Amino acid sequence: MSKKLLSLLLVLALALTMSTVALAAENYGDLLPAVKTIPADYTGKTIILHSNDVHGQLDGYACMPALKQRFLDAGASDVLLVDAGDFSQGTPYVSTSKGAAAIEMMNAAGYDVVTIGNHEFDYGYAQLMENLKSAEFTTLCCNVYLAETGELILPGSTVVETEGGLKIGFIGVETPETATKVNPGLITEINFATFDDLYAAAQMAADEIKDDCDILIALTHLGMEPEGALNGYRSADLLDHMTGVDFAIDGHAHYVMTSTYDGKPIQSTGTKFAYVGVVVIDNETKAIEDNFLLDTSKLPKDEEVDAAAQEIMGGVDEVYGAPFATTEVVLDGDKPNVRTHETNLGDLITDAIVWSVVKEGGIEQVEPNQVVGITNGGGIRATLQPGDVSMSDINTVLPFGNTVAVIYVTGAELLEALEASTFCTPETIGGYPQTSGIEWTLDTTKAYDQGDVYTLNGKESSYFAPASIQRVTITAINGEPFDPEATYAVVTNNFTAAGGDTYNVFNRAYVEGSGFDTGIPLDEAVMHYVTEVLEGKITAEQYGQPRGSETQILAEAEEAAEEEPAA
Repeated sequence: MSKKLLSLLLVLALALTMSTVALAAENYGDLLPAVKTIPADYTGKTIILHSNDVHGQLDGYACMPALKQRFLDAGASDVLLVDAGDFSQGTPYVSTSKGAAAIEMMNAAGYDVVTIGNHEFDYGYAQLMENLKSAEFTTLCCNVYLAETGELILPGSTVVETEGGLKIGFIGVETPETATKVNPGLITEINFATFDDLYAAAQMAADEIKDDCDILIALTHLGMEPEGALNGYRSADLLDHMTGVDFAIDGHAHYVMTSTYDGKPIQSTGTKFAYVGVVVIDNETKAIEDNFLLDTSKLPKDEEVDAAAQEIMGGVDEVYGAPFATTEVVLDGDKPNVRTHETNLGDLITDAIVWSVVKEGGIEQVEPNQVVGITNGGGIRATLQPGDVSMSDINTVLPFGNTVAVIYVTGAELLEALEASTFCTPETIGGYPQTSGIEWTLDTTKAYDQGDVYTLNGKESSYFAPASIQRVTITAINGEPFDPEATYAVVTNNFTAAGGDTYNVFNRAYVEGSGFDTGIPLDEAVMHYVTEVLEGKITAEQYGQPRGSETQILAEAEEAAEEEPAA
């Protein structure tokens, strides 16, 4: 019996026996969420309500104070609001203010303690610290340091003493993957604790408060994705290497879970307020007695907080909401699709950025048939549905404010980039290459030949260079034979050009002066391509299906799983 079928049967069984259980919208592997309603009596209890990976869903914040009041009305002595990171990016509602609108809304909702996610650094370290000056909550992070002094950029831990007499300790942990998941040029001031140093930093933060608290909660922006298992950067890996932590509230992977498959006490709410997490602590025993998720579609909203969200969203919609084009087809930007294989939206974006540079000129080192496009799948954040397309839609797909860049690399370096950025495929990876002008084959039945850890700006990254090329073959470049010794112009975004994700080889070329940043905003390149080249209409003939630039060779079990009908 497949895991997919087993999970479905478990869900159906629970649905038949528990009227309060609802099926989660996004659930991976064996992680089965328990979604409940609120019982009537919480006398003598302290409640922690939590969110993670809100990604600009500002109207969801209104659920938190309304839900807090419901628990207080049910007798709870205290209700704390906490968040596990990635609140600054995801929609124009937050990206247009470089994350400041999220802080404003979290203040309005009454958050108490948060940790930061990798996307808090999307606008740079300096911008994050400026945004946090207005925060009315405590922000924690135990494993990010100033490069110059070695001091933590934020407190690693805190203890909250409640009206019910509990002392609840919190530590905040940021994923070390941030070093390569954010434009490296925007975070030169800071370093991240990596590998065993991550565990040591978290343990140190916990040890500082363990004697002063009754319960210790880790706010971990680490996730449970297989990609993070390579370096031991998942929340479960952290708990395996720590003592004293009673519970982890997790973010980063967008999983919906109330524990791991092996029973570790880790809870996560998915993304964009699909759910709110609840942790129930008994004041007398000073122990966690329950944890579950609440479906936000069934929750009331605080009118004042909702009005504040609508005001921000309305102002952005006024500027960004007007349609400029239409699409006949679904343009696939869904995770995990853009992180595991070619999609039609990846084709559109890479075609657009190549066009945006070629039409302006300036690529003089190579012939036109030696210009290709690559963008990282993790930088594509949404799907476009058939119908009108607005500036807001494109900004939601490409929310990072990236610009279009050009890198000159040899064919051998291009091959290394593709090999490194597919090292764990068919498992998801943010660096997965969506391409234009490259015909290539990926053999996932072959093992990745892991070499030395990549270093970037003198810092260890989360990824390893290939010791040899085993999985990827480039068959043609714009219809011409591939030459590993030839020079190619790669049109990409400034994040990957700077070595973001797995693209360390691009950074090597870039710092040597083999490339340039065009300054063309990535989203504007796409919009101009759609209006000028496609004349405002994305048709099924042009982008109805992926063009077939990439061929994947899968193991038999993987092929069978792909062919299995969706449940």
